[in-house]
Amino acid sequence: MSGSLAEALALWGLPAGDCTFVAGRENRVWRVETPQGAYALRLRRPGYRSEVELRSELDWLAALDRAGMQVPRPLPSRHGRLLERLGEGFADVVAWLPGRPMGQSRRPLELADRAGTFHALGARIADLHLACDAWTPPPGFRRCRWDAEGLVGEAPVWGRFWDNPTLDTPTRDLFLHLRDAARERLAGAAPDFGLIHADLVRENLLLDGATIRLIDFDDGGYGYRLFDLATVLLKSMDEPDYPSLSAALIAGYQGRRPLDLSHLDLFIALRALTYVGWIVPRMAEPGGAERNARFVAEARALCAGWLRDHRAFTGGGEA
Repeated sequence: MSGSLAEALALWGLPAGDCTFVAGRENRVWRVETPQGAYALRLRRPGYRSEVELRSELDWLAALDRAGMQVPRPLPSRHGRLLERLGEGFADVVAWLPGRPMGQSRRPLELADRAGTFHALGARIADLHLACDAWTPPPGFRRCRWDAEGLVGEAPVWGRFWDNPTLDTPTRDLFLHLRDAARERLAGAAPDFGLIHADLVRENLLLDGATIRLIDFDDGGYGYRLFDLATVLLKSMDEPDYPSLSAALIAGYQGRRPLDLSHLDLFIALRALTYVGWIVPRMAEPGGAERNARFVAEARALCAGWLRDHRAFTGGGEA
């Protein structure tokens, strides 16, 4: 057992005997079994989030838990703190939530009631946004911003997608054209904006009977509410019944709270572009080159389609 792991377990008074490593891509995560239940101990990736951002995330999760949302509840350490410093990084502990992931990326969904699940998910996302709007963050609260600057500004949250070194000139020009069009559209409109999860991929949605739980708020922050719907839809576009799944998701959401959908297709294209930036520092990882090629092709098709549909296509980088 590493020194940092042993130190973190001691800070929370957790047993070392039943501790299983479960993930290591962004944060290093262990499942810890105790007589009181299971917990996730997370050693946070140094440099990815500041201390104030990490504390803000945990304050946010605690508020959502108090509001009745099915999210990971933070557990205070033996010193009463939700976040503890460990060397150059930080550690926290949250409740381990029951349920199975809704699915896996790039694999067909296996759901008994596909439209029903998407309808319930839409309602759950709306409940999240309602709970966020009802909460007043404490002074000093800080999270990343998936606003126009965070998506298509000079320093997007997940990186300058147009600088991906594998892009050919027509594809780069296409992405820059979409970026310019998006900046214009977002400057001239005021889509619904507030705290969002920002990473509602299938692995972060746990199904437990009729209950849907949301995990991994690592990238959550302030953003357009359409971004959360766009993430779910982007990851479902290959499903044969995508139109009915999309309609069910939207109906479930709008049954809880209204949402202007006029920019939804643009946000799906923008969501695809974020992965073109995200993959750049990860290309050397196993499978990184293949993932990059897939992300670029997907974004190229969506950007070309949106620009064509909105009479803004110039011909470069057609998929």
